[in-house]
Amino acid sequence: MPKSTPQAALLKASTPVPLSLFSDLITANHILHQQKVLDGFGHISVRNPQDPAKFFLSKSLAPALVADREDIEEYLVEDGSPINKDAPKAYVERFIHSEIYKKYAEVHSVVHSHSEAVIPFSITSIPLRPVYHMASFLSPQAPVYDISLHYKSSSDPHTLLVTSPHLGASLATGLHPNTLVSKTTSMIKNYITSSATPATPYPSSSVILMRGHGFTAVGKGIEDAVFKAVYTCANAKIQTQASLMQGSFNLGFVGERFGAGEGEKGPAKREEVKYLNDREGKEAWASLEGSVERAWGGWCKEVEVDGLYRNEMWEEEEDEEGDDGGYVADVDDEGR
Repeated sequence: MPKSTPQAALLKASTPVPLSLFSDLITANHILHQQKVLDGFGHISVRNPQDPAKFFLSKSLAPALVADREDIEEYLVEDGSPINKDAPKAYVERFIHSEIYKKYAEVHSVVHSHSEAVIPFSITSIPLRPVYHMASFLSPQAPVYDISLHYKSSSDPHTLLVTSPHLGASLATGLHPNTLVSKTTSMIKNYITSSATPATPYPSSSVILMRGHGFTAVGKGIEDAVFKAVYTCANAKIQTQASLMQGSFNLGFVGERFGAGEGEKGPAKREEVKYLNDREGKEAWASLEGSVERAWGGWCKEVEVDGLYRNEMWEEEEDEEGDDGGYVADVDDEGR
C-alpha cells in the first residue's frame, strides 16, 4: 500500500463529503426504526471518510424523525465534542461512538440499540450465540459489558448510560476481550479494562451486549452495521423461542420418565439448542458478508414508500448525480 503524503492527506481532507453519505445515514436511522431495532432512542453514526478523526451523528432526535443535513452534526473522535460549538443538544451517549472509532481504525459505523429482544441475554447467564447463518457474525458469542465495574467512583451517575470518554473506552475494550481463557471455559460475562490488549484495527466481536441497557454493533460501513444490528435482534428472538421450546421438551421428557414409574434409570437425557460451531460461524459470515447490500437495497425501498419517513437528502443527491428515484420532498404530492 503506497505511503500517504501530506499533499494527498490535505487533498482528501479538503474534498467535500459526498451527499450520499448523509443520505445513507438518514436512511439507516429509518431502517433501524422500521425494523424495530431503534424506537425513540438509540442511534447510528458514520466515520467521516475524508477525515477519520471525525464522525457524523444526528442531533438528539428520535431516529424516525431524522430527515435532512441540518439534523446531522459532526463530532471529534478524540473527545466526542461537536465541531460546531453552537450545535444543538447532542446524544449523551455519543462517547460510545467516539471511543470505538478511537480504538478501532477500521470501524466506520456504530449502532447503539435498546432492543427488548436482546436485553434478557445481558442480564442472565445465557449467552447470545448464533443460531442461524444470518447472525453468524455473532460467533462464538457476544461479550457482555457490565458498566457497574467501570464507574470511576461513587460520585459517577450510576445510570447505566455511557456518558463519559472513560466509560466509552471500557465499552470499546469489551469488543475485543482478552482471550487467554480457553474456549471451553470462556463463558465470560465481564472483563477487566486494565488488562493489556494488543492494538487491533477491527475488534474480534462485532456486537457487545450492555447489561440492563441494550447492545452496540459495529461495521465497516453503514450497511454492514445496520445488517448486524437487525440480525442481532432477529437471532435473539429465535434463540429465545428455541430455548423455550427445548426447555418444554426436556421438561416433558423428564415428566414421562417419572410418570412411568419403573422406567429408565440414571440421569434423564437433556437436549440443548443447536448453535453454529466456530467453523460454521466463520465460514457462514465469510459467505454472507458480500450479500449485505442485497438486504440494504430492500430495506431502503421499504422506508422509501413508508409515509412516516422523510429523507430530503435524496433530492439533493439526485441533483448532484442527475439520477431519479428515492425519497421525494413532499410525500403528499405523490399520493403516498
